[in-house]
Amino acid sequence: MSIRLYKSYTPGTRHRALSAFTEITKATPEKSLIRKNHRNKGRNNRGVITIRHRGGGHKRRYRLIDFKRNKYEINGTVTTIEYDPNRNARIALICYSDGEKRYILHPKGLKINDTILSGSNSPLNIGNTLPLSEIPLGTSIHNIELIPNRGGQLVRAAGTSAKILAKEGNYITLRLPSKEIRLIRKECFATIGEVSNNDVFLVQSGKAGRTRWLGKRPTVRGSVMNPCDHPHGGGEGRAPIGRARPLTPWGKPALGMKTRKKKNLSDEYILRRRV
Repeated sequence: MSIRLYKSYTPGTRHRALSAFTEITKATPEKSLIRKNHRNKGRNNRGVITIRHRGGGHKRRYRLIDFKRNKYEINGTVTTIEYDPNRNARIALICYSDGEKRYILHPKGLKINDTILSGSNSPLNIGNTLPLSEIPLGTSIHNIELIPNRGGQLVRAAGTSAKILAKEGNYITLRLPSKEIRLIRKECFATIGEVSNNDVFLVQSGKAGRTRWLGKRPTVRGSVMNPCDHPHGGGEGRAPIGRARPLTPWGKPALGMKTRKKKNLSDEYILRRRV
């Protein structure tokens, strides 16, 4: 991926840095692999806002992504590399030898007309999916299953990858992008390589309007509200928050308060917490 910078002709282009989309080969999605995508925009079944700062934005259609990669022992060819509005990674359209088409997360370095394969004893090439027990130590992987046959749930964001650190018994030790080190069952599948679009952290909108196109509404600081609207509100001029610690609008501790369950069932699989 490359970043496109703009000359400051207007205030909106002064700090704008967007993706150049040089790797995209097709603008329209595969018709058989798209679905309607009704977005709740932060509201529950009664229409009440339960998550603030969501709403508006450009209409999107959901692309069906094959996270399970369960087309075993069937060769697939990379046909196109496309943009997906629902995630920051690129997606690749795979045409399998039996005629079926599926979208997968596009691994960095996978090119048009490359061949991929899923299943046990597959070659150790970028884009291939194998059980963790068959992948060598130190290999970068993504789209990792937490439970066998459920489909990839870990390491799916743009530019991310995990590393295999050790193998012992029925479990594989992984270092995740968050620096957390945890155990995963050896039967779980993972895809070799790093997710593409690794420069996405350099993107800058440049103007508030583009953030609205993405479906994000404005955020107002609690310190500029009235005391009836936020615990940080009130006071004369630029007053401090007047509390022992930062709080949410509903009076709960914020900024650093740990919200993970004390006795989470997955605690025994985590060897080192994320930073």
